[in-house]
Amino acid sequence: MVSKRTLFYISAILLAAVSRLLPHFPNFSPIGALALFGGAMFSNRLMGFIAPLAAMVLSDLFLGFHETIGSVYLSFALTVFIGYGIGNETSKRTYLKVLFAPVASSILFFILTNLHMWFLFYSRDLQGLITCFTAAIPFYSNTLVSDMFYTYLLFGSYFLVGQKLPSLVKA
Repeated sequence: MVSKRTLFYISAILLAAVSRLLPHFPNFSPIGALALFGGAMFSNRLMGFIAPLAAMVLSDLFLGFHETIGSVYLSFALTVFIGYGIGNETSKRTYLKVLFAPVASSILFFILTNLHMWFLFYSRDLQGLITCFTAAIPFYSNTLVSDMFYTYLLFGSYFLVGQKLPSLVKA
């Protein structure tokens, strides 16, 4: 028999994967939020990594893999650690941690993926680095807004569901 928690994990992975296949703004995706949420909330630490990376792999099977996928996947894996900082115990979780975690996640994603882009496609000097990061600024705003939107949506939904279905949120 499949538990409610397992169904929740599977649903979160599938919804995140499907959302990447639907039309959306560039870099506007729930994967970073899923990594934060997984790190903070999944009692099974391994599942915190599996959820966002499984969603990426599933959707990338349809979207295709690209040269910078390593830095993208690495940034989501490292984002799980930021989620650990939020804490999976209610007593350790604060609104400030949940408020600022998506900002940290977005900055991490921006730096890692654009360093990779700089290494692959730009001159490897200060001017190339500046040009690369300047060109990426419009994408950062989408990443930041999506990480904030989906993080608050996930944590808020989890809290509301916990009020109605406590068995789903209890470890």
